[in-house]
Amino acid sequence: MKVGEVARLVGISVRALHHYDEISLVVPSGRTPKGYRSYSAQDVERLHQVLTYRELGFALDNIADLLDDPSVDAMVHLQRQRALLDVRIDRLHQMAAAVDKMMEAKKMGIQLSPEEQREVFGDNWLGDEYAVEAEERWSNSEEWKQSQSRTASFSKEDWVRVKAETDALEADFAAAMALGVAADSDEGSVLAERHRESIERYYDCGYEMHACLGEMYIADERFTKHYDDVAPGLAQYLRDAIVANAARHG
Repeated sequence: MKVGEVARLVGISVRALHHYDEISLVVPSGRTPKGYRSYSAQDVERLHQVLTYRELGFALDNIADLLDDPSVDAMVHLQRQRALLDVRIDRLHQMAAAVDKMMEAKKMGIQLSPEEQREVFGDNWLGDEYAVEAEERWSNSEEWKQSQSRTASFSKEDWVRVKAETDALEADFAAAMALGVAADSDEGSVLAERHRESIERYYDCGYEMHACLGEMYIADERFTKHYDDVAPGLAQYLRDAIVANAARHG
């Protein structure tokens, strides 16, 4: 198949295909007599795997490492992608439910009270209990001031969205752990970065700070219980992924 035919088949631009070729991510195995790129069925299969990983949030460099790992065969890749897609589907269902709640909240036009926070986040919400302790320990820190400033304008739909995104991230961590993805792998690093970025909605979170949070997740039994209720051993897995990612960027 020529480059234009492949682009139409998979729904991406010719420029993207040229870029994948230039970085040796998806290299067409042949050329036409006139020198144009020619893609085999195997080339298109690899392209579909690349696009699936991209849809799941992986960086191109990480995708290349995953696909070119000689210790992993094609079937393992497909099984991994299927499991991750199942998690993504669940996440989309959660986000659809969150959008419904957001629309309801938008119509109501009210801010999220502590009681509504518990309604959104569930009965195991640590906000009320932890907020007092956090204020006592860190009220003079820049991070505390940033958090107070940024969340002051959060509406109910904002908190519903935060809840949906948090649930999805925890589900992705649990799926990776269940698949045997190493916490210090490229995939583990992608998840850890997503977690760090989620913290930055509240305050600036560098890698050293992020690693401290990771240690807290296993040192504070309240956080350990929260994550281990999602999946046994998740608190330790989350901590290990965070610490390994911080070491990469140290």
